[in-house]
This record gives sequence, C-alpha cells and structure tokens, in this order.
Amino acid sequence: MITAQVESLSERLGELMPLFPEHYKELALNQDQVPLDPQYDEYLRRDAAGAVMLVTLRDMGRLVGYFVGFVAPGLHYRTCLTLTMDIFWVHPSHRGGRAGFVLFDAVEKEAKRRGVQRMFVGSKCHKDASFLFERRGYDRCEVYYTAWLGDAADAAREAA
Repeated sequence: MITAQVESLSERLGELMPLFPEHYKELALNQDQVPLDPQYDEYLRRDAAGAVMLVTLRDMGRLVGYFVGFVAPGLHYRTCLTLTMDIFWVHPSHRGGRAGFVLFDAVEKEAKRRGVQRMFVGSKCHKDASFLFERRGYDRCEVYYTAWLGDAADAAREAA
C-alpha cells in the first residue's frame, strides 16, 4: 500500500541520499559539467528553521518517492506564505498509477496546515509530469529556459 507522510528532513536525509543519484541520472541536464553535490548543510539549516517541507512516499514502508519544498514568504509578496518546490521524484516502478496523486494530496494538506497560501511546482520538459499538476487544477504560470554557459574557468578567462 502506497502512503505519504510528512517527515523531518534532518531525520530522513540518510535514507533519502541513496535515491538522489538515480533521480539525478534520470532528470538532470549537463551531467558531464555539473556533478551532483547537494549543499546538505544549507538544507539542514533551513530545516532547523522550519523552512523545509519533506513529504515521503512509501510502499509498505519502503521509500519510493519524495517531495522537498521551501516554505517562506515570497520575496516579492511579504504577506503571502509560499511553498516552492525544490525537488520531487517517484520511483519509475511506482509511476502511472496513483502514487503522484497520493504524494501531492499529502503535500497540499501539510501546506494548508502550515498556513501556506500559494504553492509553486514545476516539471522537467524532457520528463514531463505537468499532467499531474494540470489534473490537480494547477494553473500554468511560467516557463523556464536553460543555457549552458561553460565552466567557471572559461567564464573567468572571458572576464579577464
């Protein structure tokens, strides 16, 4: 049975970390230039401040997905408590059914409990999950683009 629950990032980070390389390998762009190297100290600092939301997805206790988001007033909208998705992932063996809906049911419930007024989520174009958000009634509001500008050494040489 698939369940979703709010958990502490500080307490679950060790369990989450083995899944990050698979998530990265599947979804990250420019992997040959940008290695997976999370700033765990910053995640833990924000978690200690109550600004991180972790919702895990489990199948009979086994971790099969997660949502990590940041809860804070918007920089442009001081009075609007906002949840901004950092990452979410569902193991490929659990996609196509209700797992994503179970996960986001729990995310929305916890966000409301915390007093969040607005939530921002996103989807990779090359591994599109926008159908999940559209089926949940989310509005499309922005599209991001990316360009690889080279490594830091190239940028430093060009600046000199």
